[in-house]
Amino acid sequence: MIPQTSHHVADWLAKRAGLTPDRIGLVEGLGGPEVTFAAWNARANRTANFLRSLGVGKGDRVSVYASNCPEYLDLFWAVAKIGAILHNLNWRLTVHELREIVADAQPAVLIYSPDWKAQVDGLAPSFETVETIVAIGEPGPRQRALAERDDQPDTLGDLPELKLDDPWGIYYTGGTTGLPKGAVLNHGNMTWNSVNTIVSWGIHGGHKAALQLPFFHIGGPNIFMVPLVHVGGATVLCREFSLDETFELIASAGVTHYIGVPTMYQMIQADPRWRSADFSKLELVISGGAPCPVPIMQKFWERGVDFKMGYGLTEASGNNFWLPPERVREKTTSVGLPLFHIDMKVVDEQGVEVAPDVVGELLIRGPHVIPGYWNRPEATAETIRDGWLWTGDLAVRDAEGFYTIKGRSKDMFISGGENVYPAEVESVMLAYDGVAEAALVAVPHEKWGEVGKACLVLAPGAELSESDFLAYVGERLARYKLPREIEILEALPKTAIGKIDKKLLTGSS
Repeated sequence: MIPQTSHHVADWLAKRAGLTPDRIGLVEGLGGPEVTFAAWNARANRTANFLRSLGVGKGDRVSVYASNCPEYLDLFWAVAKIGAILHNLNWRLTVHELREIVADAQPAVLIYSPDWKAQVDGLAPSFETVETIVAIGEPGPRQRALAERDDQPDTLGDLPELKLDDPWGIYYTGGTTGLPKGAVLNHGNMTWNSVNTIVSWGIHGGHKAALQLPFFHIGGPNIFMVPLVHVGGATVLCREFSLDETFELIASAGVTHYIGVPTMYQMIQADPRWRSADFSKLELVISGGAPCPVPIMQKFWERGVDFKMGYGLTEASGNNFWLPPERVREKTTSVGLPLFHIDMKVVDEQGVEVAPDVVGELLIRGPHVIPGYWNRPEATAETIRDGWLWTGDLAVRDAEGFYTIKGRSKDMFISGGENVYPAEVESVMLAYDGVAEAALVAVPHEKWGEVGKACLVLAPGAELSESDFLAYVGERLARYKLPREIEILEALPKTAIGKIDKKLLTGSS
């Protein structure tokens, strides 16, 4: 029999460049240079050769501390070619936190963009394994410049034999305490996430998506850049979210696919240009990162856009569900059906699957689920059991198989014997005019055990009538779900990865 090589990993950009060399794969900013797949592959090859000249080989970590830029995308593909591991550094973290993360991964090389030079200078004295610091731009003393890659060959030979379970990147995620956990995404995870997205979302080579999410976040590469490379579509790279740029992307850049978080959509709809913007070219607009208030979705529906919510987590490579367009307005709060190569179930605290319409913890299984966390065997064993990823998120599946996310299991509280899911209440509170941010936390109550406390941040210039606010929420939710206290804050505390830190709001440890 002929030996099977089903676990072989292809050189993605080289394959795409061979199939469609002259097709545009990357647009470097609104109105910026258009890069063909052939040119992009050549640039990634030069980057890979440069890394090899620094001694980087299979399994070595390459830390990247950079804002969204073309070089970051080049590095993403370059490390994959030579079997190195992209170690993504979250620039929202403090230097103190990053010291621990760099020490944990033991990278051989650290590459940074100029806007983070001061932070890298602060980190450098603590480096134990970093042999070379590389600047995207002008290098400092005893540093190298990534521009040196221009002297390298644009072809790449002697590639290592890679398998699907070889790591591609480390993406940090975590809770409200302790060091963020480094989720290890391997080549198989990235491949299967792409396959799931393409076959379930209908992605094809004629599509073009904006990349505004930070690239250190798994949503950066996986929604939608990697699937678009797979099928020969185009990515418009943006440094960050900008209202001006977003309206231009919609109007003139030919973008067909767009993803944002609810706050981004709130800003878009509050802008005067919202009323006249032409959304007819957009085939898919989706929200992720947090539950999206229904009024935001309704405003898109009124404009003829089948806006929907998605659900993903780093440990499951980013994408997990699809809500068919014809069901969007009917299944208003649902994230839809599991993607093609994904199994899911909802279980009780003993791990027993519950009946439809019963809330429980969401479990996910499939080849897109990570093998574990970097250097965290205990956390891995706690999160991944018998092949199932325990998400920590509460969900409910209806009789048709459509899933709705109810919130984090640790957020849920019981008031007068009734379960309260803060995500549901927060969605309603966020829809109230003048509320920019909202969080619901449980506080002790003599009669009901626990009740909700609303922590609100108001939009600039807005004022809040508590009675009007509570009347609005009361029209939309059962009485036991209503907040009994309201606190107005200048800002909600955030964790290192940018999520609301409810433990600080409640004062718990």
